[in-house]
Amino acid sequence: MLRRARLGLRQVLSLMARRPALLCGAIVLGVLLVLAVKFTCSRANNVVAAAKPPLRFFSPDSPVVDLYLGQLDQIERLRSVAEVSFVFFYAPWCAHSMAARQEVQLVAQKLAKQVLFVAINCWWSRGRCRRINRFHQYPVIHLFYRRFGPIEYSGPVVAAYMESFILRVITPLTYLPSRDALREFLSCHEPRVVGFFQFNASPQPPGYVTYLASALQALKRDFHGVVRFGVVTNREVADALFLKEDESVYLHRRFNSSLIFPRWERNFTSRAVCSWVFEHRENVLPWLQPPGTKSRLLEKELSKGAALLLFLPHDPLVLEPRGLLKQVSDVALRYHACDTHDNYLTSASGCCHSVPVPDPALRCEVCSSAPCSAVTPPAPQRHCGSFLLTYSPLSQHSSCCWKLRPQLEPTRGKEPRPTGPEGLKGLRCHTNKTLRFYLLDMELNWPLAVRLGAPTSGNSSSWPNGGAQVQGDGSFAAIVNLKDEVHYVLQRNPAATLTESLEAFIWNFSAPYSLLHRHLVGEDSRERSHRQAEVPQPLLAELTTSSFLPRVMDLEKDVLLFYYTHWCGFCSVLNHVLIQLARLMQRHTSVTVARVNVARNDLPWEFMVDRVPSILFFPRYRKQLSVKFPDHLPITLPNLLRFILKHSSWPADKTDAGGVGGAVLRAESESLRREVRTLHRARELLSQQLAQLWRDNRQLRSDARGLAAQNAELRKERHDLEERRREKSRQLAEALRRLRQLADASENLLNQNTLLKFVLRALRESAEVQAADKGDPDPEEEEEEPPREGGLLAS
Repeated sequence: MLRRARLGLRQVLSLMARRPALLCGAIVLGVLLVLAVKFTCSRANNVVAAAKPPLRFFSPDSPVVDLYLGQLDQIERLRSVAEVSFVFFYAPWCAHSMAARQEVQLVAQKLAKQVLFVAINCWWSRGRCRRINRFHQYPVIHLFYRRFGPIEYSGPVVAAYMESFILRVITPLTYLPSRDALREFLSCHEPRVVGFFQFNASPQPPGYVTYLASALQALKRDFHGVVRFGVVTNREVADALFLKEDESVYLHRRFNSSLIFPRWERNFTSRAVCSWVFEHRENVLPWLQPPGTKSRLLEKELSKGAALLLFLPHDPLVLEPRGLLKQVSDVALRYHACDTHDNYLTSASGCCHSVPVPDPALRCEVCSSAPCSAVTPPAPQRHCGSFLLTYSPLSQHSSCCWKLRPQLEPTRGKEPRPTGPEGLKGLRCHTNKTLRFYLLDMELNWPLAVRLGAPTSGNSSSWPNGGAQVQGDGSFAAIVNLKDEVHYVLQRNPAATLTESLEAFIWNFSAPYSLLHRHLVGEDSRERSHRQAEVPQPLLAELTTSSFLPRVMDLEKDVLLFYYTHWCGFCSVLNHVLIQLARLMQRHTSVTVARVNVARNDLPWEFMVDRVPSILFFPRYRKQLSVKFPDHLPITLPNLLRFILKHSSWPADKTDAGGVGGAVLRAESESLRREVRTLHRARELLSQQLAQLWRDNRQLRSDARGLAAQNAELRKERHDLEERRREKSRQLAEALRRLRQLADASENLLNQNTLLKFVLRALRESAEVQAADKGDPDPEEEEEEPPREGGLLAS
């Protein structure tokens, strides 16, 4: 191939050598091509206007350093002088960034002395941040603890939540100086991790840095900081947890034996410790925070089984549970306490460790040197054995597995249930209806609570189904069973506490014959009736969740029910057919034409349909014999009438002139006759109006022609007047010119007359002087003589 290319190039060069004109033409074409490309690019650069430089996103008075030109290189310089850094990546046009700006400023004003707050515009095309980072959404928040980071914050962009997260990053470890502090630290329902490090040998043990990094790694996974890490430096305090070796990591668990990080199996790294903690932790009461966008977080958790969703007012700045959260955590701990010891000093035997197994009712203990007798039940209830590890034949291990307390006998609804703190203890292991507890912030997840049945306001009158309501403490609870497509709402007694209400709610759900009633979400029929109080009664009865059964199950009426949704376009096309049918049936009070919006109103399972639009007919006295309109028939007025006449309770004798079917047909015929007579009268009235309009149109045309002739005459007169005006103007201009000439001539004559008078006076004075000298007669007498020719005066 290369040889052929060389031969082709030689042939081209030889051809150009023989024909110089061809070589010159090729050179000229190449130069023209380069000039054309350059000219095109230069024009494109002139056409595209340069982007305007961005402006500051934060105010100059804010403690946030605003790098609005995307100076990513300056972040490293600023981070080098700060212990903890808060980096806020934003886009100036992003609405979420604009909403988060005020929240970040509030946090910065509180923690500006402890944390460096930096905001960078990562959308400016000329900035280095845009060229390096490719964010798919804004804003993005990163935190850096010294050289560790970035720790991305994935929680809600709310000042309180961000401040709580920053405080956890500032102090990722809790120092436990005494046994009382350790006991209080482990008494919470949340997972707790304790590390034992002695600071005697060196200022900072090597494993301590790894343990600190593992606490920061945990914050990457959970922005709530549910898993708290503590550190113990005193050996006496560590002995309470049976920690003998230095640099040990202890995971406290309430319902299984606590674990110690196996350094002989895993590398002691921050990622390994964090993964081990999240793998073996007991998450009794986790927090859920749907991101507010399209995500499957809620579906993923609800698909695991029945869930108790607890909406509580939450303050993330409060580290320890208080008030309502404390009550809920106590209920959750008693529910999950399946024959376990609450004292953490006895649950950790020192030699035994629990092993996770798939069966939640099975518990296994593995001991390294001693038999598992401290925490296991008597011999008849357990199955024990011993084994040798393959990699260590000299170490003997023993294992014991046993079933938890057997399931209680099902209690009937009339039998009294256990009350008090022990009534709910261990119920998770005694029932097949296991519940998962989840916490949600009421303020951030209020739309979800409303969708589950919470009112739009605290007033109980706004509830569509009555009963349950949000109490004065602001809590709301619901059990959602996604498998059975059902959920229940906690209906609290105002005189009972939240703990008592939750215990009764959980017990009634766990009973074999549940006393709870399924909550159906629907529109408020009372608000609808209030809105329609001042308008006439509609032809189509609009049913809701609360009014569905009373209207449909009315034994005295035949009900034709139309299922529709607001997003179904074909359903809206059929409205005129239903209105015509309801108008025909309006005279007969025994027939009701109704419809229900199944997208906004939950219905019992037996009344749901698999498609929309669908039509069901419920005959009176025989509601159990409801019939569906055939899918293969078009939904027209004649077909609906035949369907009603066929399945209704009307007389079957078609020849009966007094039957309801004949009455309906006569009513329809009479209605059609009235409509025809009305149309005839409307036609005659329309003909009269058209004739009058034709006459008016003819008169208007005649008037228009007369007005056009008058307009022509007026235009001619206007033209004559314009000619006369121009002629008069010309004459006036000529007269004005002559007057100006006469004025100029009169002015010249006046000047000459003045000059003559002056000369005459001069001559008279000269003559008088001469007469006085020569004794001549009086010049006045001489003046009476006529002047002589050729004299000065004649001239």
